[in-house]
Amino acid sequence: MLTDAEIEENRETAKDVMDMYSAFVLSCMGRGVRPCDLRMHLMKEISAIPSTLKRELLPIRADSPEHMAETSGSVDKPDGP
Repeated sequence: MLTDAEIEENRETAKDVMDMYSAFVLSCMGRGVRPCDLRMHLMKEISAIPSTLKRELLPIRADSPEHMAETSGSVDKPDGP
């Protein structure tokens, strides 16, 4: 059976892993890249292999603010009386 100290150490380890993963996810979102591409880039950087990180062109969702801004000016309005 685990002691209280071992349980607390496991909790701290899990918290640290989640904090690091959260930073990784936010970095992916901020750079607009896929997680697999960022992992590969980081592995190459650590190994001193030249690498470039290219942004992925993500499709714009129909309900996103960017899409709404693009389409709001292009809607044809009928001429009213």
